[in-house]
Amino acid sequence: MLCRTGLKHWAVGLRRSATVLALCTLVAACGLPAGQMQSGAKPASRSAQSASSLPPAKAFTSSRPQPPQRSNRDIARDFLDLHFQLEGGTVLPVFTRFERPVRVHVTGTPSQIFLKDLDRLLARLRQEAGIRIQRVTTGPAEITVQAVSSRDIQRALPKAACFVVPNVGSLAELRRKRRSPQTDWSRLRSRERLAVFVPIDVSPQEARDCLHEELAQAVGPLNDLYRLSDSVFNDDNVHTVLTGFDMLVLRASYAPELRTGMSRSEVAAQLPQILARLNPTGEAIAARPLPATPRSWIAAIETALGPGSSIGMRKRAANQAVILARNAGWSDHRRAYSHYVLGRMIQADEPDLAQRHFQTALTMLGSRRGSALHRAIINPRMAAYQIARGDGAAALAQITPTLAVASRSENAALLATAMLIKAEALDLLGQFATANTVRLDSLGWARYGFGPDWAVQSKIREVAELRPSDN
Repeated sequence: MLCRTGLKHWAVGLRRSATVLALCTLVAACGLPAGQMQSGAKPASRSAQSASSLPPAKAFTSSRPQPPQRSNRDIARDFLDLHFQLEGGTVLPVFTRFERPVRVHVTGTPSQIFLKDLDRLLARLRQEAGIRIQRVTTGPAEITVQAVSSRDIQRALPKAACFVVPNVGSLAELRRKRRSPQTDWSRLRSRERLAVFVPIDVSPQEARDCLHEELAQAVGPLNDLYRLSDSVFNDDNVHTVLTGFDMLVLRASYAPELRTGMSRSEVAAQLPQILARLNPTGEAIAARPLPATPRSWIAAIETALGPGSSIGMRKRAANQAVILARNAGWSDHRRAYSHYVLGRMIQADEPDLAQRHFQTALTMLGSRRGSALHRAIINPRMAAYQIARGDGAAALAQITPTLAVASRSENAALLATAMLIKAEALDLLGQFATANTVRLDSLGWARYGFGPDWAVQSKIREVAELRPSDN
C-alpha cells in the first residue's frame, strides 16, 4: 500500500498530522529571541475572535497551475523513475494504469466541502490530464474514496494519515486482506479496483491535500522524488495541489501510445514523441538533470524531522543533511531545504544563526524557475523574526511576496499565516485600520487551512504574541 506518512519537511511535523498543517507552526513563539515572548495587552483587533464571530471557511474556486518549465528530456527521466519504482526503492517491472473509464465512489461521512474539493479535482483530471474519470453515487466503481476518522486510519496503518491500497474497497476489506499479495503494489500488474482512505476530522485543506496526492497515485505514478521541485510527487510537501508538471505526467500516462504491461524500455521508447506532442515548449529547453538523492541525505532528513529522536539527535541530523548537500555540490532546492531544516532545529536556541540559515536557503533558491513557493514558505519565519524585533517595515517587505504565491498555490494555511503577519507589521507601522481589515480577511482562509475554531484562535493568538509587549 502507498501511504502519506513521511514528514512535513518544510513545515516540520508529521505529514498531515491532525493538528499540524504545513506552515501551522511557522511563527511559533518558541522560535523567537528570548525576552520577546511576553504577550502583554493587545489591541482589540489583535485578540482571538470568539467562535461565534468566525466567518465561514473560504474556498479556492479556480486553479492556475504553471506549465512545466523543464526540458522534456528531464521530464522523461522523471516519468520513468516515478512509474517504475516505489518510494522504498523497489523496482516495478511493468507500467500500469486504468485501461477503462474510472468511476469514483465516496463512502463514509464526507462534508460538503470535501465533496466540492473532490469534484474540483476530478474536473481538473478530466480537463488538464485527459483522464476519463467521474464521481458516481451508485453502482460499481474503480476507485472508492472512504472518508473516515483519523483514528480509524491510524488503526489500519499506525504511521499513515491517508493512503491508497489496490484491490480493496473499504477498511474492513483491507483488514481481511492485509497480508495478501493483492494489496502489494510491487505485485500489481493491472489496475482494476482500489481504495483511497482520507480523514474527515481534519481541516478542509488537509483533507483536500490527501485527495490530490492519493488520487494522483491511484491513477498515476507510485513514487515520490526529492529532486522534483515542481510536483506533489515529492515528500517535502511544498506543493499540496497538483501542479502543471503533475498534470503533464498524468496526461502522458494515459497517452494512446502506452498500455498496461509495457516494460520500462518500451515506455521510454514512446516518451519522446508523447512529450513533444503534449509539451512542445519542453523541446526547446536544455536538459539540466539533477543528481539522484542519496539515502544518506534522506535518512538525515528523516531523523531531523521524524518522531522518536532527541532534540540533540535531530540537530545533528539536520547539520549532517547540510554537510551532505554541500559536499554533493548541490545548488538546488534540496540544498536550500537542508538549510531551512537546520534553521528550524536551532531557531529556539540560536535565532540569529537560524535566520542566517533561512537567508542561505533563499540565496540558494535565488530566482530559480519554480522556486517561488519554496521562498514563500521560508518568508513567514523571517518576517516573524522581524516582528519580534519590532521592525514592521522589514517584516512587511519580507511577507508581502508570499500572499500572491500562497493564493496561486491554493495554500490557505500559508495565506492566512502570511496575512496575520502582515497585519502585525501594519500595526507596528501605525496603519491600524488597514491591519484590522487584513486580519479579518484572513479568518476565512484560516478556517479552511487550520480547521476548527480552536485551531484558528490558536493561530491568531500565536501571531499576535510575536510583537514585543511594549508595542
